[in-house]
Amino acid sequence: MPLLIAVPLGLLVGAILGLVGAGGSIIAVPALVYGTGLSPREAIPASLIIVGLSSIVAVLPRLRRGVDWTAAATVGAAGIPAAWLGAAVGRLIDPDALLLAFAVLMVAAGVRMLVAGRRPSVPRTPGRLGIRIVKGVAVGLGVGFLTGLLGIGGGFIIIPALTLLLGLGMATAVGTSLVIIIVNALAGLSAHAGSLAGSENWPVVAVFAAAAIAASFVAARFAGRLPDNLVKTVFAVLVLLVAAFTGVSSAYALLAG
Repeated sequence: MPLLIAVPLGLLVGAILGLVGAGGSIIAVPALVYGTGLSPREAIPASLIIVGLSSIVAVLPRLRRGVDWTAAATVGAAGIPAAWLGAAVGRLIDPDALLLAFAVLMVAAGVRMLVAGRRPSVPRTPGRLGIRIVKGVAVGLGVGFLTGLLGIGGGFIIIPALTLLLGLGMATAVGTSLVIIIVNALAGLSAHAGSLAGSENWPVVAVFAAAAIAASFVAARFAGRLPDNLVKTVFAVLVLLVAAFTGVSSAYALLAG
């Protein structure tokens, strides 16, 4: 049964990542926990594998639209040690408390996407290179820590940071975000690799990943044909629904425990 459920859930995660350039992992972790039965400790590294591989596929059609490699390198490099720190902190926290924190973060992401879906994003002036690097390091540290702690790629944070703080246009921000997600996923996975060692759930992870990769490849090619505001709004509503379920379930588990 988990293998059958992994297919539609993987397609959903991959489609979101391909269309939005972000948000795949914020659905993947609760989907793996509540949909396929993985523990939170297993779901975090599994999510990083799935989202990292899907991001590699999703970024390929976007390369010709431009990737800001300076921003990608700055944010990505800063995120590597932060991801290791986040993973270390996560091992000290109750898994259900992590899921509850994840639900809170999902609500924040969903609200932000709803607001963004109602008004066009206006990038700011890029500014001097030194200032951009400082801002990029700050973004990388924050997103990297969340990657290690919760197993998210952080694209829903990275994209507005790239547009509003670093002055990138939306098309370039999406491509750059996918490159950063790949780096963050590798860093987070290196810190969480032991959580999946010897697991019996590798077939579920493999099927989920294959479905997500296929969907992200197709969705990335159709992303430019759909209204950006519509995609953001639908994604935001989905995130809020999953956040409500995750929050109630994890809060109940904490109270019952």
